Amino acid sequence: MATIFSRIIKGEIPCYKIAEDERYFAFLDINPLKEGHTLVVPKQETDYIFDLDDDQLAGLIIFSKKIAAAIKKAFPCNRIGIAVLGLEVPHAHIHLVP
Repeated sequence: MATIFSRIIKGEIPCYKIAEDERYFAFLDINPLKEGHTLVVPKQETDYIFDLDDDQLAGLIIFSKKIAAAIKKAFPCNRIGIAVLGLEVPHAHIHLVP
């Protein structure tokens, strides 16, 4: 069964998409800690972030860095927090919070 994030990526569940490329997808969190709270996920469904191979993990971080720059322009702040929790949804993801 597909995770909720896979269903969002496929367009089965609506979201406010921030950006995507062939491997990664970024969208606003529906329960944000702060305005601009964004989730960044690999399109390939992988349960645990440390199960991503080195290339996938590096790509996820690089894509997240690009998204963080866009968030900072849209929501002026000193920094963008990054968190990997991995406790609720069995699909590797990163939280970016202004």
